[in-house]
Amino acid sequence: MPARIYKNPMNAMQSGQALTKKWVLDFAPSEARKADPLTGWAGSGDTQRQVKLTFATAEAAQVYADKYGIAFAMIPTPNKTLKLQAYADNFH
Repeated sequence: MPARIYKNPMNAMQSGQALTKKWVLDFAPSEARKADPLTGWAGSGDTQRQVKLTFATAEAAQVYADKYGIAFAMIPTPNKTLKLQAYADNFH
């Protein structure tokens, strides 16, 4: 089952750097979710979807995946671009 390794992104409501320095290894879904006929809740028999491993570095995640024979795709972290502007720029 293929996995992906990526750096934990910042939440849209987050301005700090908490929990963004860790690398995450999670598995791609192996089957689609479907609605349960009795309750209507979406679910599947895919238990790997619940597994999310965190690592301090990308190299540690790669070593773990290689050790256990997990095929993975490394998703690079996009560069951050800051748009600096002043409040006075709103009135031009």
